[in-house]
Amino acid sequence: MNRTYRIDDGRQTLVLAARNDRLPEVVYWGALLPADENLDTLHAAHAIDVTGGMLDENPDLSICPEATRSFPGQPGLIVRDSDGTPLLPKFCFADAVQKDDLLYLAYWDKENRIGLKFAFKSDDETHVIACETHLDATRPVHLHWLAAPVLPGPQQSDEMIDVSGRWCGEFQLSRTAWAPGMRYRENRTGRTGHEHFPGLIVPCRGATNTEGEAYAFHYGWSGGHKMIAEELQDGRRQIQWGHAARMETEAATQFKTAPLYIVYSDTGLNGCAVAFQRHLRDRIVTWPKPNAPRPVHYNCWEAVYFDHKLPVLQDIADRAAALGAERFVLDDGWFGNRDDDTRSLSDWTVDPRKYPDGLHPLIEHVHGLDMTFGIWFEPEMINEDSDIHRANPHWVFGAEDQTLGRQQKALNMALPEVRDFLYERMSAILRDHHIDYIKWDHNRVLPMPDASQTRGSYALIDRLRAEFPLVEVESCASGGGRIDFGILQRTQRVWLSDSNDALERLRIQHDAALFLPLSVTGSHVGPRHCHTSGRTLDISFRAWVAAQRHMGFEMDPRELDETEAAVLTEVTSWWKHNRNWMQTADILRLDSADPAVIAEQQLARDKNRFVVFAGKAATSAQIAPRPLRLTGLEPTATYRINLTNRNTLHRLSRGTTALKTDALEVSGAYLMRHGVTLPWSFPERMWVLEGTRL
Repeated sequence: MNRTYRIDDGRQTLVLAARNDRLPEVVYWGALLPADENLDTLHAAHAIDVTGGMLDENPDLSICPEATRSFPGQPGLIVRDSDGTPLLPKFCFADAVQKDDLLYLAYWDKENRIGLKFAFKSDDETHVIACETHLDATRPVHLHWLAAPVLPGPQQSDEMIDVSGRWCGEFQLSRTAWAPGMRYRENRTGRTGHEHFPGLIVPCRGATNTEGEAYAFHYGWSGGHKMIAEELQDGRRQIQWGHAARMETEAATQFKTAPLYIVYSDTGLNGCAVAFQRHLRDRIVTWPKPNAPRPVHYNCWEAVYFDHKLPVLQDIADRAAALGAERFVLDDGWFGNRDDDTRSLSDWTVDPRKYPDGLHPLIEHVHGLDMTFGIWFEPEMINEDSDIHRANPHWVFGAEDQTLGRQQKALNMALPEVRDFLYERMSAILRDHHIDYIKWDHNRVLPMPDASQTRGSYALIDRLRAEFPLVEVESCASGGGRIDFGILQRTQRVWLSDSNDALERLRIQHDAALFLPLSVTGSHVGPRHCHTSGRTLDISFRAWVAAQRHMGFEMDPRELDETEAAVLTEVTSWWKHNRNWMQTADILRLDSADPAVIAEQQLARDKNRFVVFAGKAATSAQIAPRPLRLTGLEPTATYRINLTNRNTLHRLSRGTTALKTDALEVSGAYLMRHGVTLPWSFPERMWVLEGTRL
């Protein structure tokens, strides 16, 4: 007897099938199938042949591959009994429920008295399927590895794209060829990490940003993950996701994975990107004020660092407001005796030396400028030189002689008394002041991975959000060290990178758009002379790169000359004028014919308007710009396109390119098949092209 199930979301179909009472395997995942497709036939057609050197029957590549059924690859579950004895479970069917967009499957092993439950939830609007695995036991067991539902890797793919990075260099795409054996990625840093964003894209042969088939995965967990992409000797491929191995340090009767978000696209990598962008923005993030426009930020960190002086901050706030800022964020240095990064973390009381009258005078001044006020915390961390460490050294997570990171240790977030203390200190600041925003930092990796640490952090954020539902939270971890859909269930913005170098940001933002929408992605105009790279970049380039995402400033506005202030004010005004539609637009990566140009197109949901950002990251090999093809337009429609920043043309651009002087009216077919011919420019410049459908 076969058991078959299908999940549809209007763009993709996932078919699972099982023989008798066995765990099911995915026998089809791809483009939408006809409603009357015979699933038993698909199950039969899915089987591969048997020949010499093989078992007489191919073991199932199920949604949790079982070693006890002779599966030759990595199993989906590794578990030990209460006394440490390894278990080799064999699961049999117990229950199945399918209703609307939810499929629920349950299996039980009578001999070992453990069970697995699988949940799949589809979404007809975002075209993302979320799935997870639960393990239940009749007594405490020790978990080594539990995979979310295991998916097959496509046979038409030659390579996979996963994500690495570093501080000030996040979201670096790594391409690895499929080959027999494993691509094994494991993050044991205890946070999502700059190095190990939990995402994977598997393009089929010939896929580009705008065309072809691709499959994509994201594991929504902030504590460190493991990914296995394995090709078996028979040619089959499996992709597994879960928490990093051995993260569950205590025996328990219940365990579960984080949600695994999966996408199939027949419109290239952009189809995956749009699905993730929409799902994160519209399904995962909880917005304190859902219909409010995203405010222009000002963050004072790179202006003053720890040197807080009320008159200086008030002057900076005046200047930021004049440039167009709508939110002022007071960064590190306002509490305890925090004059540098060696002391006072966890002493969350206002420093009376710097603020003898408390924070109220600064907050009132900021509010008088029609800006909201935000504040920096790093709740999970503690300095040895702090009152709290001296009073409660046992609150520290990890060994006493551990290696420090940024002169700090982590607090043990699994301890209720630690969470209660942090809640009391933070809630007192929020209750006593009119604060709309928290920048929540996490500046070091953990001494060891422990799932209870991540769950404790989630619990604290959830408790504060419940008490202060109108306070927005930004996830920062030395920049982009904690970005994932798990933390974004609790926060509304991420600090993508500590790099405010617009040239580096151009690339980081471009690659992060495979998963992140504009509305959550903070991007700030940095100093003229970048503090993290040493580069000196033009104000127009810096401003337009920030305008690609949730815009803000982080330079000292006192450094701006009259021309720079005018340019920044103009670009900020443009962003405010366009942010309402850009907040819900799809970010589409363009296939640039010139590798020196990093370009994207933000397309409104109704497809009636768009903006193209074409950043020149290096000197082109050829002299004249190559045409830039657009995407996602109606071929037969006519579009009016206009070069927004033609006032930045350089005198060395001497030709008569039409866009230099006039708007053009051309078809979508022309824009997508030939492309836009932009004027010449130096490197480290940005062209901004706006289009409207006529």
